[in-house]
Amino acid sequence: MFSKYDVIVVGGGHAGCEAAAAAANLGSKVLLVTMNMNTIAQMSCNPAMGGIAKGQIVREIDAMGGYSGIVSDETMIQFRMLNRSKGPAMWSPRVQSDRMLFAAKWRNMLEQTPNVDFWQEMVTGLIVENNVVKGVKTSLGLEIFSKTVILTNGTFLNGKIHIGAKNFGGGRAAEKAATGITEELVKLGFESGRMKTGTPPRLDARTIDFSKTEEQKGDTEIVGFSYLDTNIPKTDHSCHIAYTNKAVHEVLKDGFDSSPMFTGRIQGTGPRYCPSIEDKIDRFAERDRHQLFIEPEGRDTVEIYLNGFSSSLAEDVQYKALKLIPGFENVKMFRPGYAIEYDFFQPTQLNNTLETKLVKNLFFAGQINGTTGYEEAAAQGLIAGINAHQNINEKEAFVLKRSDAYIGVLIDDLINKGTEEPYRMFTSRAEFRLLLRQDNADMRLTAMAYKLGLASKERFDRMQEKKIAIEKIHNYIENKSVKPSEINHFLAQKNSAPLNQGLKIEKVLLRPNVSLEELANELPKLKNFLAPYPQEWQMAAEIVSKYRGYIAKEQDTVDKMLRLENIKIRETVDYSSLSSLSAEAVEKLTKIKPKTIGQASRISGVSPSDVAVLMVYMGR
Repeated sequence: MFSKYDVIVVGGGHAGCEAAAAAANLGSKVLLVTMNMNTIAQMSCNPAMGGIAKGQIVREIDAMGGYSGIVSDETMIQFRMLNRSKGPAMWSPRVQSDRMLFAAKWRNMLEQTPNVDFWQEMVTGLIVENNVVKGVKTSLGLEIFSKTVILTNGTFLNGKIHIGAKNFGGGRAAEKAATGITEELVKLGFESGRMKTGTPPRLDARTIDFSKTEEQKGDTEIVGFSYLDTNIPKTDHSCHIAYTNKAVHEVLKDGFDSSPMFTGRIQGTGPRYCPSIEDKIDRFAERDRHQLFIEPEGRDTVEIYLNGFSSSLAEDVQYKALKLIPGFENVKMFRPGYAIEYDFFQPTQLNNTLETKLVKNLFFAGQINGTTGYEEAAAQGLIAGINAHQNINEKEAFVLKRSDAYIGVLIDDLINKGTEEPYRMFTSRAEFRLLLRQDNADMRLTAMAYKLGLASKERFDRMQEKKIAIEKIHNYIENKSVKPSEINHFLAQKNSAPLNQGLKIEKVLLRPNVSLEELANELPKLKNFLAPYPQEWQMAAEIVSKYRGYIAKEQDTVDKMLRLENIKIRETVDYSSLSSLSAEAVEKLTKIKPKTIGQASRISGVSPSDVAVLMVYMGR
């Protein structure tokens, strides 16, 4: 019934979709196995993509030829560039998505991708011979053979849903859990654990009085995620902000006695940075209110996602509390919020390609690695899909460094430090975030992906065109001068010192609160010169000019760090024989087996003095 595949991807979530697309577009024959074909790329939680640091990840995926950016652009109902008031390293794009269109668009793109086959069934086990994966076993007793397998099971591995005192098996609302895989992996020697996440109630927009809430409009200037030209629809849907209050908190507290979180029925660790509403009330008891975001689930539906009200409390408690929120007095609930526990595997058991150390050609991507978020999952899927293809074709592994991409930071953190709670990406996790901006992901990654065979020539040519344009803009403003008579009236409006003589445009641009767009509005020749170039390219050129010194300094730090990355550690090293290493360093190094001194230096518990010992041992 089945021929042998190059890659089998287990799971049709964000990680699985990107993994299947990447491997197939590189030329591998792929089978995507999912328990439900109707929930491919389902937005299980909030109907949005991007946000702080996550937006940078989506742009990186797009720059490399992944699909998430295109899908997000073409199904958005609102766009916002977050953190505009801060420096450009912090700017992060975010879209509010039409949840149903998002999933439909993803499925359509996968179906239009050559080399991708589909199979709807539960995978219950793996075929492993001599520590090499050979395929998968299904609930119908089928054996499907392949050269590699990528597990992207999300929250489905022995998933258990909690609503108050009730709990039942499930990987998502109205969908059954996946069983068998965890037990088999544990037998093979993998270390597993339990994690928890949750989701808020879904509400009927027709029963909310939006006049009692704060409107949050989207940006009028839409950048989007993809570096290609995408069909961005009309985006006119507002979100709204509401607030809890003391009365809401008191009702929720009354339900704590039956809360699975406080009674100990939930054993998994939840996300620190996205806590449930009961967790917020318990941890921040001094606060009288908490902010809630009223997010539409789509353009043509009245269903609302109440971001900030994730809960595992009993449904009647949730409903009673909701009605005490201003504007929600007559609210109707489509379904209650719930918590979900699921199995994950410590990502320290992976190589930096996301291939497992114990079983060759077996890859893990997404929440199975202890992460949370669509974007983090999609990024891992992309890298796993690439490296599955590289493995079977005996090609060089594809690894992004911390200085290359947020994706590199994500994977490096996971494999070296592991995680005790659902891992979420933040800009603060990246030490080189001025280099890893959302505007330059194509400049950083597209050439790499084009060389690999994943990014298209169209994408590469567009990146080259942008690169040349930025150089031309920079050269123009660096060499062209502006006269005092042309600019002093503008500088006066900015409370900036007037010019006494001509000055290069770039020098004026370096002044606080002066933008290239404003200068173009004052200088007709500059405006005419910039006219052929997209606004986003002009902004990128402005950032390079304004932050050139800081960027060069950060790049110098990267160059120094990379010297450690180039010092390889032999796989045969017996760390216990190095008496000067700390006991913790011996334990961690033996377990993780870093491939370079740089990787060893980032392992939790390995001190600078331990790194110095390794350097001496390696003859450095």
